[in-house]
Amino acid sequence: MPLPIDIPALLTGTLVESERMEFKEGWNPEAAVHTLCAFANDFHNLGGGYLVIGVGEKGGHAVMPPTGLAPGQIDLIQKEGLNLGHSALQPYYHPIMEPLVVDGRHILILWAPGGPSRPYKARLSLGKSSTDWGYFIRKGSNTVRAKGHDEHELLGLANTVPFDDRINQRASLADLDLGLIRTFLRAIGSDLYRTSAKMDFEALCRQMQIVDGPPEATFPRNVGLLFFNEEPFRFFPQAQIDVVYFPDGAGGDRFEEKIFRGPLDRMLREALAFIQSRFLGERVIKYSDRAEAERFFNFPYEALEEALANAVYHRGYDVREPIEVRISPEEIVVVNYPGPDRAVRLDQLRKGKAVPRRYRNRRIGDFLKELEITEGRSTGIPKILRAMKKNGSPPPQFEFDDEHSYFLLRLPVHSKERLAAKPEAEAAGQVTGEVTGEVTGEVKKLLEALYSKPLTRAEAQAALNLQSQANFRDRYLLPALGWELIERTIPDKPNSRLQKYRLIARGKAALESPQE
Repeated sequence: MPLPIDIPALLTGTLVESERMEFKEGWNPEAAVHTLCAFANDFHNLGGGYLVIGVGEKGGHAVMPPTGLAPGQIDLIQKEGLNLGHSALQPYYHPIMEPLVVDGRHILILWAPGGPSRPYKARLSLGKSSTDWGYFIRKGSNTVRAKGHDEHELLGLANTVPFDDRINQRASLADLDLGLIRTFLRAIGSDLYRTSAKMDFEALCRQMQIVDGPPEATFPRNVGLLFFNEEPFRFFPQAQIDVVYFPDGAGGDRFEEKIFRGPLDRMLREALAFIQSRFLGERVIKYSDRAEAERFFNFPYEALEEALANAVYHRGYDVREPIEVRISPEEIVVVNYPGPDRAVRLDQLRKGKAVPRRYRNRRIGDFLKELEITEGRSTGIPKILRAMKKNGSPPPQFEFDDEHSYFLLRLPVHSKERLAAKPEAEAAGQVTGEVTGEVTGEVKKLLEALYSKPLTRAEAQAALNLQSQANFRDRYLLPALGWELIERTIPDKPNSRLQKYRLIARGKAALESPQE
């Protein structure tokens, strides 16, 4: 990576040591490690700094021409610097090293941007017997050990920078897409949309707070890359939603998978639209003893929307695990990694009263809130509970382990419904009340085929002379099961190869009753 500033040109001027610049005539590994630690901690959020090796200083000014380094020394310093980044700094940290020739002399520039994992600490001494570590910061042109209030402030400052708001030094301003930014501004009705096309791009990004760093080294923040780059997964592996459908249940051998990627809001909307169109549906049950029909959804969309939006909001984008949506005829399961805040307890979640003390991705939450996808006020779980209750569905179930390494949210299917796409070996649900007088012609034919004896799925399909298994399942078998006109002969093992279907009393009554 090229240096963001022209050091040789600056050296010909009046370059002086400062909070972001230090000169060293020779290589002193211990002093260098302490200065690199200070630049990485970036105590005053100035963007790190530069350590220039091979240039002396007098009164804070660079002494020119430079003293320089022997050509063979350059390679040795770079190798030693690489090792020190692992052995003498925690977390490990490596500056960007750039050899240069100035006035015929070799010098080495160590560019140390503010680190993404601060606070950093360095070994106080590189002696073999030394085991002491300390935090270092810059004060003016000096590197000093942070103690007392300074150390406390450094630790507090670092702990308030969540992952989504950190700069990403593997990306550049060019990785942010103006079209996506303007689409977002228009969607939220921002006044900035009208002027964004003519604004300086960096100024626009700074106003939206999706970039940070000094002018010569501006980097996107992670939240900017997650929303305003077409391929966020290049920077955040597994930043995706995996939707997996198990038509025979979670233990079955068959499954269908679809992966959604892209900017977070688009990825979320596309995944929701896909699930809604393929797996969600309203059912209407009519009763002969009353005029009102019963209406419900197999899974209420509002609950699914909140569950998936919460997963996008709260997952860890530094964890290489996708959001998973597992769909079966019995349930929809949403899993994200890691789990909730340590302060959250399962009993609180079940009551809808869990309020995290810390939010993992505040900026992601802000953008989703502006897009009116989430409210960002710990209202997601209560909304899921209300949506499931309003639909007459069983309550959602929550799960995470003692380490809070994952979070699982389970939405059970409505007790009177099974997914219409489920294979013939599964029930369409339990329906209470009297049998409606509007049994379809297809269902009546199936009842007639089962009148004399139970049949397997294949036998019943053959008796009706039907070629399409899906047609038989969706129009004949599932409605008959759902209306409790037939039953399985092995109800505890719906996928058994010995499974058969038989007519029951309600089915016989429906078959014998006159049809209008």
